[in-house]
Order: sequence, then structure tokens, then C-alpha cells
Amino acid sequence: MEGLHSSHDGMKSVKRRKFKRNKAPIEIGELAKGISEGSRLSLAKGITLLESLAIHDKPVGQELLRMLLPSTGNSIRIGVTGVPGAGKSTFIEAFGLMLTKAGHKVAVLAVDPSSSITGGSILGDKTRMELLARDSQAFIRPSPTAGTLGGVHRKTRETMLLCEAAGYDVILVETVGVGQSETAVREMTDFFLLLALTGAGDELQGMKKGIMELADGIIVHKADGDNLRLANKTVREYRQLAHFLQPATPGWTTRALPVSSLKETGMLETWVMIKEFKCLMEQSNYWTDRRQAQTRSWFYSMIHDHLIDSFYAEPGRKLQVSNFEQKLLNGQVTVAGAVKELFEQSPKKSD
Repeated sequence: MEGLHSSHDGMKSVKRRKFKRNKAPIEIGELAKGISEGSRLSLAKGITLLESLAIHDKPVGQELLRMLLPSTGNSIRIGVTGVPGAGKSTFIEAFGLMLTKAGHKVAVLAVDPSSSITGGSILGDKTRMELLARDSQAFIRPSPTAGTLGGVHRKTRETMLLCEAAGYDVILVETVGVGQSETAVREMTDFFLLLALTGAGDELQGMKKGIMELADGIIVHKADGDNLRLANKTVREYRQLAHFLQPATPGWTTRALPVSSLKETGMLETWVMIKEFKCLMEQSNYWTDRRQAQTRSWFYSMIHDHLIDSFYAEPGRKLQVSNFEQKLLNGQVTVAGAVKELFEQSPKKSD
């Protein structure tokens, strides 16, 4: 699904296609051209189009994505998670600035499924990463979920593809929420980085073993000043622990490194670790397998989302669900029985 060859030359031959909306019509060819040429403004417009919930915007966004697909797949996708207070944003900014200085183009996408509670998104990302936000070689975008974790799959993945088409070769996906977001981000990235704090023994008491087993690399953050000695001790503890856990990636042993964003130490070592991972995975063909697994996961996730949307789109279905919910609360039917009847009955019978 994701092409590995640039279609920049092909963009010149794209027919000019206009899609009417309530506002001014979008010149889809011009928008695609702007994205392929690296325009951050065009990229932002394209992402907004893909995130739109308006029915008339969906085919436009998908056409834009289809046109740019041949230019996608050329980045390394890095997931970043960590306990609250681990300093994910601080690390991402320092790490991103190091990469842009080295000639890379860096995109930062933030995922927050917990925002579905309020319907909002993490609009504070640019204020949390002010220096990186002003860097012409960086692009930061919050990723609202529209109320479901499935929204993470579709919107973040599609945003990722547009960023790749715009020439961003390093994409950092930050998990801001907690819980299932780690698994969702793990499924859409190549390398999964866990940020931890010093004192591994205490921290591991509250850390899910499952999250540990997702990590390809562990960063013991804030390894500076009086904290440095303890940070190095924590690194050794994580390295020992890694040998007792199921490897996150076959053929790769999870590594742990001390890092200080304040002192800018450990950043280069982190990047070297990620590049070594990529090289090793390419040699074993696992890199391609993981990319295919990402696409497969996205495909089935969207089938799931589409089935749910289609189910509730049927006239009378929401009322029917509400009626069965009341029967459940009143003890008139079992959950399995309610679901069976729900799918057997026409929704209009409950109107």
C-alpha cells in the first residue's frame, strides 16, 4: 500500500481536479503538489482535510492520499511513550533539534485517546516544544481521536503518510494518553521507545509488564547532576531485566541508555541505537514484515470502525440499542441474548 519511490515527477502530470465544498473549492492537484514540495502550509491543510468529519470532505481527502501514496514509506517511524513526568516532550524536542541540525526533517505527531472524554485534543504541543515548533525542518501536529481509539489508527496513520510525502524522514509519534494508546502506537511505528525515570525498582512496581515488552529501547531520562549516578544504576537494572522479558522484536534485545535533555547527552547514542535496529531488521527482512504488519493492522482496524459506523447509521438502530440497554439494566435479558436479538432484528421494528 505504501510506495517506496518518489512520485514528484509524476505530480506534474496529475490532472487538475476540483472538489466542491461548502467553502471555496479545493484544487486537489495544487494541494498535492505543495505537499510533495515540502510546504508546511499545504501539509497542514491536507491533514485538516483528512481529519474532517464532513461527508463531502472524505472522498477529497482520500483522493489526495491516493495521489501521494507513491511518495510515502521513506521515513523511520518512532513511537515514544513513558510514565507521567518522564519528560517525553522535553526529550522529543531535544532529540528532534539534534536530528534537524544533522539534516533530517522531523515530524512530531501526538496521540491522546483520553481526549475523547472531552472531545478535545492536545493543542498545547507547540507550546511544549517551542524551539522545535520554530524549526523550519520540523512539523508538529496534535492528533485528535474523534472519540475512539480507532481514530488514532486512521488519522494518525494518514497524517504520517502525508508527512512522508512532504519529505519528513523521521516521524516521532508521542503517546500522551495512557492505556491502549501504547499498543496502538506500537502497531503503527517501526521502533518503540520507552522513557523511564531513575529508580527502576520502584517504578517497575507500577509499570505494566506488557508495556515493557513493547519497548525496543528504554531511555532513563533526566540522567544529569545528582541524578546521574542513580540513572546509571537504573540503566543496568533495565538491561538485566530485558533478558528476562519476551523480545519486542525478534532478533533484537531491548537496550537501555541514560539520557539528559538538559545536558543534551545520550541523544546521539539513542539515534545510533535506532539506526542499528533499522539496519539489523533490514538485513533479516523483518523491516518489510513489520511495515506489512502495520498496514494489515490498519486495514482490520478500519474494517472494525466501518462496521460500527454502518451499524449505527441504520435508521432506528440507536433507539433499538437504547431499548436493549434498558432491558439489560432491568435484568430482563442477558448481554449475550441482547446482542443476539439486536443483530437478528431489523432496526425499524424498534421504532
